[in-house]
Amino acid sequence: MKFEGSQTHPRFSLVAALLVICAVMLGGTAEAAQKLLIGTTSSSSSHYGYFVAVSQLVNQHVPGAEASVVETGATLDNLRRIKRNQIDFGLVTTNVLYAAYRGEGDFKGAPVKAKLLWVYDIAPQNVIVRADSEIGKLADLRGKRFNPGLKGSATESTTEKVFEALGITPDFVRGSTGDIVASIKDNRVSGYVKSGSGLKLDASSRDIATMTPIRLLGLDSTQQQKLTAAIPEISIVEVPKSEPYESYATWGFAVAAAAGPDLDEETAYRIVKAVCEDKDAQSNAYSGVKGADFVADTLKYATVPLHPGTIRYFKERGVSIPANLME
Repeated sequence: MKFEGSQTHPRFSLVAALLVICAVMLGGTAEAAQKLLIGTTSSSSSHYGYFVAVSQLVNQHVPGAEASVVETGATLDNLRRIKRNQIDFGLVTTNVLYAAYRGEGDFKGAPVKAKLLWVYDIAPQNVIVRADSEIGKLADLRGKRFNPGLKGSATESTTEKVFEALGITPDFVRGSTGDIVASIKDNRVSGYVKSGSGLKLDASSRDIATMTPIRLLGLDSTQQQKLTAAIPEISIVEVPKSEPYESYATWGFAVAAAAGPDLDEETAYRIVKAVCEDKDAQSNAYSGVKGADFVADTLKYATVPLHPGTIRYFKERGVSIPANLME
């Protein structure tokens, strides 16, 4: 049934057509926005806050990208999520990334071909003993009660590999950080291995040193060569002098961002450029990166090939990229 005057007026047809076109254009714009998910770690970690700052940089400096962070179980979880295409890039440690890329360790038979975007922090593994002990070098730890790191941690497993490679056999004592800190103070264990806070001692080590003088043990040149050959996934970290402690070398790994093969070169390039050229946002969120040279640290501590977007940006900066990072 037609009502009088129900025939569509040409003007209304034009308006309707324009509305449809606008709706399509708006819908197309929404669909074109690239959603990027960044895998992080526990929201209680300062590293989570760091990647919140990174997401803000991406949203400000990468046209068409909308980044958001995802709370995860850190490196292992992030690499598995990258393999399942559940995140676009995320936090990793360079030693675990090495194993994942090569299909070793926890990734045996199931490699994750994630590539490095940038390194933003260093985690030296500090060997700390009581200053009143007779332990003056790593070899003196043979047979001594010593904690290799928090039970179940990457520090613990890496320490075991290191001492095996060096042929040193302490009497390993397991336990939580709190238990071991108390044991060192009470002289029930000689010392422990603990990740540094950047190139500085972590809070638990500073706590011990408040009432119990400590000594830091370093690697000699022969030991450095042995570890470099035996455990290529770790790095030798030179820790500068910081009163009252002299400079020393130890093993460690870097904390970085890595992405799977599905993150395109252009997007990765823009992300790395924004991160490497930022002066304030990241250091305001995570003080450990203040004054850091991400380009130099990435080239120094990378254990797997760099993402093509990273390579493109680094070449623009005029740096020389080792062949093993160009694969």
